[in-house]
Amino acid sequence: MLWIILAVVIIVVIGFIVISYNGLVRSRMQTQESWSQIDVQLKRRNDLIPNLIETVKGYTAYEEKTLTKISELRAQVAQAKNPAEAMQASDALTKQVSGIFAVAENYPDLKANASFVKLQEELTNTENKISYSRQLYNSTTANYNTKLQTFPSSLVAGIFGFKPSQFLETAEEEKAVPKVDFNL
Repeated sequence: MLWIILAVVIIVVIGFIVISYNGLVRSRMQTQESWSQIDVQLKRRNDLIPNLIETVKGYTAYEEKTLTKISELRAQVAQAKNPAEAMQASDALTKQVSGIFAVAENYPDLKANASFVKLQEELTNTENKISYSRQLYNSTTANYNTKLQTFPSSLVAGIFGFKPSQFLETAEEEKAVPKVDFNL
């Protein structure tokens, strides 16, 4: 009888370890998949930007320095070694691309150009997808990290060396409230 009880306890413990391990692996994979979605959107944006720059160059006397900066930031996003670096470069790139859209207001021919309008819409949609993907990544990261820190799955995580995932955070300068000034 004692052997049967011991066998049942061992089976339950092994079952718990297997279920916990598989749950941790699933959560880790969901986090990696959600980062992959961000990466896909960043690549999509990087592919659209050269077309946008060429369209803007054709219509404006816009600063070469700004266009060069956009190209540099685009390269930084592509060469990032981890999600934090990619998002930091991506945030800077978003700010620069927004500047191009603001300048377009001064060029009616550019605003009316079908190619520019289409590119602007594509980039806006891509920025929205990046934002959604960031939310999804942070949500899956929270789920995964919670499993790593809650008992009893934390025991399995420690045994098998699972590491927490890092959240994507908003840069401090982007958290500042924008100043609105109607005194021109």
